[in-house]
Amino acid sequence: MVSSIGVTTCPRGQPGQPSPEVHWAQCRAAGRQKGLGLLYSALVRPRPEYCEQLRAPQGEKDLRVATTCPEEGNKDAERAMAVTILVWVLQQLILNVRVVGDERDEARRDHSSFPGLGSRFGIGSTMEGWSPSEENIIYRVLVSLIPPYGHAFLPELCNPGETPERNFRIRVELVCTCKTEQLVGDMLCFIHHDEEEQRRNRGPSLLQTVCTGSYLDVQKTACRFHQLVKACWVVLPHSRRWRLTMLPCNRSCKFKMARAEEEIIIEIMLGVQQGNSDIFLSSQASEALFTPSTTWTSSCAVAEAKFFERLARRAPDGSFHLRCLQLCARILVGTGFSEYALKTVVMHLLNTTPLSGWHRTHFLLRLDDIMRYLCHCLEEKRLDHFFFGNEKIPEEIVLPPALQRAEPFNLFQHLAQDPDAQAQAMREFTDMQDRLTRMLANDN
Repeated sequence: MVSSIGVTTCPRGQPGQPSPEVHWAQCRAAGRQKGLGLLYSALVRPRPEYCEQLRAPQGEKDLRVATTCPEEGNKDAERAMAVTILVWVLQQLILNVRVVGDERDEARRDHSSFPGLGSRFGIGSTMEGWSPSEENIIYRVLVSLIPPYGHAFLPELCNPGETPERNFRIRVELVCTCKTEQLVGDMLCFIHHDEEEQRRNRGPSLLQTVCTGSYLDVQKTACRFHQLVKACWVVLPHSRRWRLTMLPCNRSCKFKMARAEEEIIIEIMLGVQQGNSDIFLSSQASEALFTPSTTWTSSCAVAEAKFFERLARRAPDGSFHLRCLQLCARILVGTGFSEYALKTVVMHLLNTTPLSGWHRTHFLLRLDDIMRYLCHCLEEKRLDHFFFGNEKIPEEIVLPPALQRAEPFNLFQHLAQDPDAQAQAMREFTDMQDRLTRMLANDN
């Protein structure tokens, strides 16, 4: 299976499309027109309606105002301020505003040596509003990558015929830009100009910087992204108040921001959008013991965030669906159950139970529903993935046709294959029920 990615999103160099310089100007304007706001509401009151996309101040003036908003002693607001600052750095990269004072020609040379940065999304339990832990919280962001000028991304299945389609490689292909070159005059085509002339006038292509062979390399891309953020951070005045430390991580970009006795951790995942859908080929490692550096895994994280954001917009005041998920996630500690399996159970119930039924007055009933649903799945040794082959997905969430047509994927397949694992899971489930009962008794 081979299909192009990013061509419609970033159509530089195609017949009838604007010149690269005009295109970059349009990109900047479009980014500003989205009305980039602040991230405070998402982090101070982490409800999904504030987390559809990460947002940041539009300029340094807005940033100065934003970072003086938190009241002294309000640690949640102070943490939100720190994350906002880092997101502002990302915005500068995304909008191609050079924080470091490079010359125009140097900035243009960089456009072909690293993927363009597109939309970014808050993902994971913290950004969705149900983080089970109040400490060691990680704020996760997914930033989409788009092919730079003169390049195209072509995803290929690592194992053709694999079901479900989860592991991909992203082949990078050079695109002829001779027609654009005739209009601009100084943008050389990677295909029809010799390498020496390209290095002298444009710098290296993407294939020479963050690829292994013809395929986009996760580790090289993450390393280069680390370098870009670090270069931008050191020139910001806020770097004198917050210390940014790069944390070791091969397939993503993880940062620790600290001042005095306070610290927060931010992890930035990179991803390539599948067509115009909400599914991304992400830098997250697969479930295998070893994930090659050229393997990008299919991720539903953005679709999941949109699902919870949609619920937050529709849920009546007093809805406790996030509290139910958070409480159940806390009793998983020390068991073999994953938070993702529990999240899947809750999403299935949220998709079939009226939102009015998740009011705080029905809190205990919904907790009982969750535990009963999980018990039934364990007994049947089957828990269907929420998105694969689900005909009841809200229409606001866009899925690739192949995923819509796919057979439901069993997250408990390992239990069906191993009776001992299933027996162990049932014992752990009994322990979880006891733990939940004690937790509720203590709260009362």
